[in-house]
Amino acid sequence: MDQICIQIQMEQTGKHIRKLLMDNGYSVRDIQHAMGFSSPQAVYKWLSGQSLPSVDNLVVLSKILHTSIDNLLVVDGDFCLLRVKFLMTEFASRYQICHT
Repeated sequence: MDQICIQIQMEQTGKHIRKLLMDNGYSVRDIQHAMGFSSPQAVYKWLSGQSLPSVDNLVVLSKILHTSIDNLLVVDGDFCLLRVKFLMTEFASRYQICHT
């Protein structure tokens, strides 16, 4: 099985989350309060790309922004194309089909 490697682009993810917040009319303070944080520092770190939200916080953020977790994250590479290539290889090897 080929290894599938994708990497989350932290800075681009932060910019994307910032845009989603703005598009939905939320401020950093709104998110801070919704998450129950005592200060907005964690949210600022997400938006600047210094860190990513934890899985729990991604779930909450996706609910607040009415989107999927997948839509919150910016990744390099195209997972769908990699997955299709993997499935084609698996199918070909299982049924002994030659493919390029």
